[in-house]
Amino acid sequence: MAKEVIEEKFATTEHPVIDLIKKRWSPRAFSSKPVEDEKVMSLLEAAKWAPSCFNEQPWKFIIFGSENKEEFDNIIDILSPRNQLWAKSAPLIILSVAKLNFDRNGKPNKHAFHDVGAAVTNLTMQATAMGLYVHQMAGFDSEKAKKLFKIPDGFEPAAAIAVGYYGDKNDLPEEFIKSETSKRNRIPVADFTFIGEWNNKLI
Repeated sequence: MAKEVIEEKFATTEHPVIDLIKKRWSPRAFSSKPVEDEKVMSLLEAAKWAPSCFNEQPWKFIIFGSENKEEFDNIIDILSPRNQLWAKSAPLIILSVAKLNFDRNGKPNKHAFHDVGAAVTNLTMQATAMGLYVHQMAGFDSEKAKKLFKIPDGFEPAAAIAVGYYGDKNDLPEEFIKSETSKRNRIPVADFTFIGEWNNKLI
């Protein structure tokens, strides 16, 4: 059943893309099976090689594994109530954090969040290649995270990221089950691409 559900979520694209992009999606049904240590390290290695402004690599990651109940309960506690309903089943949650100022001169790095996103995209593609799934969450209490996890000044939490193997959608609260099998969609390329100036549409 899980295989059928996953295949239903493959992207139908307007133009050819690599299979990893077609296969990547953000489930809420996670298996409790732990993510092997070597795979976690591969995820972090992939993130390391993302491009960044001046090669500053302004990303930090705090890892929470479900095997450490106290730490894992803390990360679940900062999530929005709706995210808590399903994310508690994931075996691994990673909090991405952006360094807000350049090391090179101490000035604000307005590209920091962009670069953290690039690192997490690398991580996500590596996860997809290894048969893992990633669901990024904006729904969490950033201020609470900074206090609870002792994040210093000059750094800002970016996303909470659930990682794991696909589980059984029927184990989810009912409100989430439909989204596990519903067709994925995106706005057309022509609606977000301009030539030369704003609103000079591609097509």
